[in-house]
Amino acid sequence: MTQEVEKNPSGSGLSNVAAAIAVVICIIIGFTIWHFVLGDPSRFQNGDPNGDPLPGDLLGMMYKGGVVIGVLIGLLTMTLVFAIERWIVISKASGTGNNKDFVAKVQSLVNANQIDEAIEECDKQRGSVANVVKAALVKFKEVKREGFDTDKATETIQKEIEEATVLEMPMLEKNMIILATLVSIGTLVGLLGTVTGMIKAFSALSTAGAPDSSALATGISEALMCTASGIGTSTLAIVFYNIFTTKIDKLTHFIDEAGFAITQSYRRHNN
Repeated sequence: MTQEVEKNPSGSGLSNVAAAIAVVICIIIGFTIWHFVLGDPSRFQNGDPNGDPLPGDLLGMMYKGGVVIGVLIGLLTMTLVFAIERWIVISKASGTGNNKDFVAKVQSLVNANQIDEAIEECDKQRGSVANVVKAALVKFKEVKREGFDTDKATETIQKEIEEATVLEMPMLEKNMIILATLVSIGTLVGLLGTVTGMIKAFSALSTAGAPDSSALATGISEALMCTASGIGTSTLAIVFYNIFTTKIDKLTHFIDEAGFAITQSYRRHNN
């Protein structure tokens, strides 16, 4: 009787609907912080948010950067939320132990033709690598029992590895596109805020009559707050994106290494 492996991805994270809701909530949080925290009247002269911020109050200056600052805070919150979500999912997919040691142990057991013991190690390890390796080992036993020739057996095992990998990879890469998008959109939104802020500053200067260098400097510094916030958000997003991409690449490498060891072991034992 053929043993079937329950092919459930090790972790999925937020669904598409939940991710969309999270994006909306993050933007709302951004506007809330901008309006109630940065726009707190105590940060401005005469307690008027429409007036100038108190000298040296950076949060008050950020508020004067306009609603774009609210969007940028929302994007920063979004970066943190999806970074935490990906960290949890990828950590779960990495399994309970060190994948390098796990793959080495499985290779040793497979070379010793101890397939059942190797499957037990997969059950202990869990995670994406263990799921794929277990599927390959179960198929290994199946083709060996049914007496497949070496080439057909190797092809069957490799196909099983590919199918199991296809189930795991989308879960690992899910929502990575959001972090990748935040890398670009953070800077662009920041520049948009700066450009609109500069337009307002020079427009106010042109209608004020006599040139006021102090007012112009204040307007420019407030506008540049958008650029600084946007660059900060993009920097954080690209750091998280690169960290998670590296982790996913390592998991893929371990899957390929274990799969190659299993197929080569079958060839050795059946030639």
